[in-house]
Amino acid sequence: MSVSDDTTAAGQPPSAARASARHLARSTVLLMVMFGGAKLVSLAQTFIIARELGLSEHWDAYITANRIPELLVLLIGGGALGYAFIPVFGGLLAREQREIAWKLASHVINTIFLVTATLSAAAFLLAPWLVRTVLAPGFGPEQVTETVGLMRILLLATLIFSVSGIFQGILHSFSHFLLPALAPILQDLGLLFGIIVLLGRFGIYGVAWGAVFGAVLHFTIQVPGLIRYRARWWPELGWRDAHLRKVIILMIPRLIGLAVVSFSFLVANNLASRLGEGAVSAFDWGWKLMQIPQTLIGTAMGFVIFPTLAALSELGDAAGRRNAFTGAMRFVLVGTIPATVGLLLVGRPGIALLEGGAFDASATEMVYAALQFFAIGIIVHSMLEITARGFYADKDTITPLWAAIAGGILGFAVAITVTPTIGVGGLALANTTGIAFEVILLMLILGRRWQGLNGGILTGTFARAALASLIMAAAMIVLEAVFAAVGFGQDSASKVSLVVRVLALVAVGGLVYIAAALLLGLREIRQVFRLLLRRGGPEPAPAAGQPS
Repeated sequence: MSVSDDTTAAGQPPSAARASARHLARSTVLLMVMFGGAKLVSLAQTFIIARELGLSEHWDAYITANRIPELLVLLIGGGALGYAFIPVFGGLLAREQREIAWKLASHVINTIFLVTATLSAAAFLLAPWLVRTVLAPGFGPEQVTETVGLMRILLLATLIFSVSGIFQGILHSFSHFLLPALAPILQDLGLLFGIIVLLGRFGIYGVAWGAVFGAVLHFTIQVPGLIRYRARWWPELGWRDAHLRKVIILMIPRLIGLAVVSFSFLVANNLASRLGEGAVSAFDWGWKLMQIPQTLIGTAMGFVIFPTLAALSELGDAAGRRNAFTGAMRFVLVGTIPATVGLLLVGRPGIALLEGGAFDASATEMVYAALQFFAIGIIVHSMLEITARGFYADKDTITPLWAAIAGGILGFAVAITVTPTIGVGGLALANTTGIAFEVILLMLILGRRWQGLNGGILTGTFARAALASLIMAAAMIVLEAVFAAVGFGQDSASKVSLVVRVLALVAVGGLVYIAAALLLGLREIRQVFRLLLRRGGPEPAPAAGQPS
């Protein structure tokens, strides 16, 4: 998609009223391709890390060191801010108040950078206490020292992401997704540079410097987009700006909600550090493997649909907003249900591909112990990407906050209860349980507020996708039984046969799912084929009460 495709005139966002289903679908496919590229780079990182470090205390230290920098980026530089900034900034653009919009962007950038710099400096000074007391009380003295050094390097990347994350929000407000989607790919390439080039020379610290380099690339790639949309910047904090105050007011509940989510990961890290060497890494790798389909499906659709939902809410188009939400959620269900089933079936042999060097069979079992419970979470995590944005589009950040707190409390209770029994898998189960409760609660509230969510259509889509996924699972199980009977691909030392086995399972499963979905009448599958073959745009989501 060219840059010019994203605007109706130079520097102006497309009207929500004219945002066609084809445009949304094309943008989603674009993001899926870009995110897929980023995940391929991440997989390359994973293979090298597995060979060089495995589930070692050094990788445990890196994962732990990155918790606080990740937390700052999530709460301040991106996650919380984007949901509050896009509706306000996009609303100003929709009303043709361009100079006011760019002044708001300047005030947000300057303020967020100042706050991030202050908190990063505090984290730099308090790093030894944070590691020993909060993050990893189970670490020994040498591992604590290593973790502190890594955290202080990674905090540099936090400063860069605090601004780069706002760049993403600005470009998303113009329904421009190409450069923001390229940014994570370049970020991962920077980290990959650290792993390939710097790891041998500087040890685990080289990986941290690679992460900083990736942050620089993430920032730089988005600058041409800002130039294209004639961005302006004022060197002022603008704390009297009413629009800035509005962003901050909207941001605070979301910030608290994300703090609850982040707290759950800090608790997981704390508990995992007590389970022995490799538990922190296994939990993190299980999470990252789950995020491959979740990012490709849920996050991609969430990024694309949010500006449209926000604009429709601003215009008061209740029916359009409801149908856009339903269409996005149907896409998520059609993609995530088979992804969950498939990951459960190919997860163990897929992880076994990493075996070799410092990564052995026991590491495979530990990672899969986390992955099998995270896999179930693919569906609910992806649904949350859409459901939460329904509230943020209405400028309601309070309701998702209470839902996140409720889900966080439930997840914490599950983690404390089951982790002593089932180990690292219990931490993953706790995460999935808390998110599932949060999604159910938000869907019930949103359905009442929007006078329904086309529930009959969503139920029909879920049932068809689930049935098609069961048929897919049966075909994969039969194929796996055939492989087991002839002893093909069962030895992880034989990488070629193992790769063929995994690819065959994925290919057969995918083809059977598509065939079953078409026979069961899943419209989304046909729409994707039309889009890829350029034979007209996808059909709009049916109105409430119409069959799918």
